[in-house]
Amino acid sequence: MKKAVFLLTLTLLAILFVSCNNKSEEYIDPRGTDYAGSESCIQCHKVQSEMAFKSSHFKATAPAILGNVSGDFDSKNHTFIYDKDTKLVMEKDGDSLYQVLYKNGKETARYKFEIVFGTKHAQTSVYWKDNNTYELPVSFYHSINNWATSPGFPADKPYFDRMVVKDCYSCHSSNISSRTVNQNSTDRNFMSMEVEDIINKKTIVYGIDCERCHGPAKKHVDFHLKNPNVKVANSITSFKTLNRQQKLDACALCHAGNDGMKLKSRFEFKPGDNLSEFFRETKSITDTAKFDVHGNQFRLMAQSKCFNSQKMDCITCHNPHENASKNMASYSKICMSCHQGLKHNETTLKTMPEKLLASNCVECHMPKQASNAINFQLSNSKQLSNYILRTHKIGIYPNAKK
Repeated sequence: MKKAVFLLTLTLLAILFVSCNNKSEEYIDPRGTDYAGSESCIQCHKVQSEMAFKSSHFKATAPAILGNVSGDFDSKNHTFIYDKDTKLVMEKDGDSLYQVLYKNGKETARYKFEIVFGTKHAQTSVYWKDNNTYELPVSFYHSINNWATSPGFPADKPYFDRMVVKDCYSCHSSNISSRTVNQNSTDRNFMSMEVEDIINKKTIVYGIDCERCHGPAKKHVDFHLKNPNVKVANSITSFKTLNRQQKLDACALCHAGNDGMKLKSRFEFKPGDNLSEFFRETKSITDTAKFDVHGNQFRLMAQSKCFNSQKMDCITCHNPHENASKNMASYSKICMSCHQGLKHNETTLKTMPEKLLASNCVECHMPKQASNAINFQLSNSKQLSNYILRTHKIGIYPNAKK
């Protein structure tokens, strides 16, 4: 009898252990029970998921583990020289990566790469300190395949006290929670602030994930798993159902700069919401208004005649599930769908044959320009270099022909 009771007890404990273990492995999204997490999208949307998971949107932030961090840590290109006595070295220690400061050949400080921002054009990184993140002074730029000063950082001396606040994550991640406390900060960038956001590490959802653009998906996933034969999307926002302005607002949330007065956190925005409820514009969109090529793609595009034809939106040219194509001819096909029959003048035709021009619209009418918002300096250099990005203001640029 005792043996039977013992075996029964063991069986019940085993069942309880398995049950608890399964519960511990069940995904719980930091945004709440309405969210399912992007992994839940794969089983029904494999093609879109495979593209999206490789995109710059999805990698807008990521944990700074090996494989996620750009740049060289093993050769001569991993050192940034400030002066003859001061250098910053990118170093690898096991699976961890660091920016290590040396003074007169002696290590004086080391800061760990903990979160990376960006992956396509450039990548900057932050480290954790006292429940907040701080930007590392050197970033990696793919255009020069080298390390250089992080945007706005000096090249004559390093500093590590630039706080990356919660609002910075609102366009680079899908969630982060914080609580506000009073502070007496000596941070040179936040001297006027009276409060500080204390970030909760456990609430970060890295990158721009599926639910950031399509809304909470838990009900959608549960419904379609139970009803696999239903092909009409249930309990989710499909961009096909949004009107032009709603589509534009969803993209403009992060691609219209920070010129407006913030009314609500971007994290509260759901697809279909009105952007005017989140930002009050302080600068009108006119032909004379100047917007930077970095982070202000929407307002530049809104100054274009093509945009004001009421036919264009961002998805006209871009698939948000994947990175912008490097094939200029693919964009030209979109241009020519509206501009059939237009001829270049004789002056332009002298620079390039008509057939080549017709497959290269973007290079002339959306040329790459220097950003005034982001510049950097190389090691041992006093010269500022500008971040180069393609303008989204479609127009005629006489100098582009050259």
